[in-house]
Amino acid sequence: MAKQKRKREDDKPMFFSSFNYKLIGIAIFLIFAGFLAMYMENEVDGFISLFVSPIVIMAGYIIVIFAILKHNRGEQDEQSQSA
Repeated sequence: MAKQKRKREDDKPMFFSSFNYKLIGIAIFLIFAGFLAMYMENEVDGFISLFVSPIVIMAGYIIVIFAILKHNRGEQDEQSQSA
């Protein structure tokens, strides 16, 4: 028996674009790297624990917020006009 392609009745586009998912992945990596660097130094008064890691972690959170709020309006307009 040959497999038939089924059309989805609710063929909706993805909520985020691939660019958004890439940004979220980079941000999760930055957050993880910041906490890992803080753990690896293992000092309360260390330079990395006090200055570098918090900046890296905050950059990760800012990128997550940007990736969630970023909306590509051009793609949505093209899809709504073609439908």
